[in-house]
Amino acid sequence: MRVVIQRVSQAEVVINHKSVGKIGLGLLILLGIETDDHQEDIDWLVHKIKNLRIFDDRQGVMNKSLLEIQGEALIISQFTLHAKTKKGHRPSYIHAAKPDIALPLYEAFIRKFKENFKPQVATGQFGARMSVNLTNEGPVTIIIDTKNKI
Repeated sequence: MRVVIQRVSQAEVVINHKSVGKIGLGLLILLGIETDDHQEDIDWLVHKIKNLRIFDDRQGVMNKSLLEIQGEALIISQFTLHAKTKKGHRPSYIHAAKPDIALPLYEAFIRKFKENFKPQVATGQFGARMSVNLTNEGPVTIIIDTKNKI
């Protein structure tokens, strides 16, 4: 699994001109799923994201986690995170999981993220064409890949 995480003051996902998910201070999480991802990837990644210290403390130092600030999360599926661009000019998505594999893992990721997490967790719609609006704070953008844990 690969994620792009952005620290935001607000984010919203829109489908067909209708807002389907909206958050305030927290994280926008773009989630890409590969064919060989499993529950262990979800468990590790959710723990890492929830505890990642990327929010400012009173001194302005990134020292607080999403849990500590009781921030919100917007989770959006994005298969293009697994684009391969070595050959030619058209990206290949051969390593991105097909919907029959990706959808259950996406839903499991959302369920795991919501466990014991009181603030709002909003989502996009798997497979839909979405518009994502956000205000990136910092800016802070971090990429994490479960295939590169060390």
